[in-house]
Amino acid sequence: MPTERLTFTGHAGHALAARLDTPDGPRLATALFAHCFTCSKDIPAARRIAGRLAAMGIAVLRFDFTGLGHSQGEFANTTFTSNVDDLAAAAAHLAGRGMAPDLLIGHSLGGAAMLRAARQIPSARAVATIGAPFDPDHVTRNFADALERIAADGVAEVDLGGRAVRIGRGFVEDVAAENLGPAIAGLKRALLVLHAPTDAIVGIENAANIFAAAKHPKSFVTLDTADHLVSDPADAEYAANVIAAWAGRYLNLAPPPPPPGAPEGVVRVSEADPAGFLQDVAAGPAHHALADEPATFGGSDRGMTPYGFLAAGLGACTSMTIRMYARRKGWPLAHVSVDVTHAKRHAEDAGAANGGPGDKVDRFERVIRLEGDLDAAQREKLLQIADKCPVHRTLERSARVETRLASD
Repeated sequence: MPTERLTFTGHAGHALAARLDTPDGPRLATALFAHCFTCSKDIPAARRIAGRLAAMGIAVLRFDFTGLGHSQGEFANTTFTSNVDDLAAAAAHLAGRGMAPDLLIGHSLGGAAMLRAARQIPSARAVATIGAPFDPDHVTRNFADALERIAADGVAEVDLGGRAVRIGRGFVEDVAAENLGPAIAGLKRALLVLHAPTDAIVGIENAANIFAAAKHPKSFVTLDTADHLVSDPADAEYAANVIAAWAGRYLNLAPPPPPPGAPEGVVRVSEADPAGFLQDVAAGPAHHALADEPATFGGSDRGMTPYGFLAAGLGACTSMTIRMYARRKGWPLAHVSVDVTHAKRHAEDAGAANGGPGDKVDRFERVIRLEGDLDAAQREKLLQIADKCPVHRTLERSARVETRLASD
């Protein structure tokens, strides 16, 4: 996933630091991501969601709000409204590059800001929120003990998760006056609400209020036991997958035509976790899977192994071939399933025609189950047809793999 570091001008003229995560192949759409209150564009949940969407063909811009992360300005001088204006500026920057955002994603207070900003971003067709408050004033509970000092002095330094942050009176007054209800009711875009019932920072009732205020099309998906920051990689992966699958329905992603000589198109595999072995496997924008290794081999066991995918290809092709033949013959095949196992066997033990002593060959074993009112002759014929499966034939014959480096 290529990532471009860039800056654009925020609401008050400051340079805001951003990352634009782009697909390895053609860009099919663009998303704008807003991080949580006083967080940054680089929190794990933002990185993982951006990576998953990029694998699907959706570019993602994530940036630090004014005064946060690597962006210029003083956070103490910002407000909820200025955050909304920063989002509009980010969308305008994307539009200036010919990448006006189709999808808006906001985490926590960033989700509330996205709901407000959507009306200023006409290109957007869908909005997704993660742990967002219905009442932006909810965020002041994180520093309730400092509200009197902020009111009296105009600004105060508060401790948020071990970080010292200066909060201004303007911010407190702005979120107190904010009412998102009308903005949500008039969203006029597809809405996805993601929230964890056990969220200790922003309660689940916020998701219920957002959902109730919105008009269809709208969807709600629980994040189960995820924490507010979605800090567990498995929870971030789940949220990313849900957003990617849901967004594909509303963005009308059209994959580019397959390259000459590859009628099924390109299967793109890219690292999802460079620290381990997790891989994103994408076949166009509509099909996604994860590949991994077992924990005993240094992986996280969050996807099938490469040999598992190979076995799955053989099993799927076998089942399809049997079904096509039975359908053509009009035979009463009610259901077919195929169990596939893979092992390395010594060539002489496997009865291989080629291979000397000590050489090993790959051995796939299939167990086929046929259900239905089939006679013995029909069952035997379907067993023979299984060997006509194209993947079976590919595995039995020699194949050529041609490899080259991509040109930049």
